[in-house]
Amino acid sequence: MQQPNKLTPFFENLNFERDDNTMVINFGPQHPSAHGQLRLVLELDGEQVVKAYPDIGYLHRGIEKMAENMTYNEFLPTTDRLDYIASTSNNYAYAIAVEKLLGIEAPRRAQVIRTMLLELNRVISHLFFVATHALDVGAMSVFLYAFREREFAMDLMEDYCGARLTHSSVRIGGVPLDLPAGWMVNMRAFCDKVDYELEHTYNALLQENRIWKMRLENVGVLTPEDALSWGCTGPMLRGSGIAYDIRKEEPYELYSELDFDIPIADTNDSYGRYRLYMAEIKESTKMIRQLILKYDGTEPQLMAHAPRYISAPKEEIMTQNYALMQHFVLVTQGMRPPKGEVYVPTESPKGELGFYIKSEGEPYAYRLKCRAPSFFHTGLLQEILVGTYIADVVTIIGSTNIVFGEVDR
Repeated sequence: MQQPNKLTPFFENLNFERDDNTMVINFGPQHPSAHGQLRLVLELDGEQVVKAYPDIGYLHRGIEKMAENMTYNEFLPTTDRLDYIASTSNNYAYAIAVEKLLGIEAPRRAQVIRTMLLELNRVISHLFFVATHALDVGAMSVFLYAFREREFAMDLMEDYCGARLTHSSVRIGGVPLDLPAGWMVNMRAFCDKVDYELEHTYNALLQENRIWKMRLENVGVLTPEDALSWGCTGPMLRGSGIAYDIRKEEPYELYSELDFDIPIADTNDSYGRYRLYMAEIKESTKMIRQLILKYDGTEPQLMAHAPRYISAPKEEIMTQNYALMQHFVLVTQGMRPPKGEVYVPTESPKGELGFYIKSEGEPYAYRLKCRAPSFFHTGLLQEILVGTYIADVVTIIGSTNIVFGEVDR
């Protein structure tokens, strides 16, 4: 072990080459603006960041290893605990990966419902982003307004699946429930309200606010080259001017049938990313309106017909002996997918979320790996923070929109 001396201080397990004019501080892991259990070790020259070291692992739960010791259906509710701000996006990413492994496809009505829930989830996540980002920078009113609309969105999720935060609203092979009566009317009213508040409240308060612009403009600049080099995806990549969206590049569910744009920001800074998030909320409400029209006329089937892997509808289980026996085996022993490996990427609110699954034909995944966007955006901090000031650190962390449930897997 290297001993501390005047020129090379020993800071726990980290060595910082520095002179006597700099100091080392801990930002987190209990800092309210660290957006989770992030311990950020900063070397400061006055108030300017000379070196940044993101230290993770304080929330680690071994979720990927849990998946390898649980049947495929058992693990699905655990995916809620990854990005707990947008649970349905995790449910769906895992379910679509297992479906690809099984070689099955959800029915049309289930696809409409899933896509609608995914976009509602995106709105919930983006509203949470603008609320907490504004609060970090000092704009308290926006936090209260954004949470008001987010509550309405969570009411819709609760009306559908009974949960507000950890939804478990998707199943392998489809969805568990049809939309309740009156849900579409409430959804349409919610979209109208969000579009109105977006323009007349959030943008009115923030877009030309001189303090907001001073805190965000030219702060956290991420060039397109650096964004690609660090593996950035989602709004972080599009915020650097690169129009890449998995919903367009590798469409899944009904995205190939929807008319929507990919907003980008060419300023490469925190202000551009904020504008991008606002634009994406508008695109999501536009897609939801299209999906409402697609729901009518679809067959009422909600789960794929694959008796080897998917339980029969409740009516058949209650009336047919073979269906009951099959259901009992699937619940007690779990499905046995064919041998093989898959990786399916999806566009979660924060970026590319994908699950890699290797199957050996057993009821448990032999290997499961989650590719979560926040992990890559956390690593980026060691470069993007250098040269900024301590007040900018809070702004930049908020702008990356990381959540530690999917970093510390």
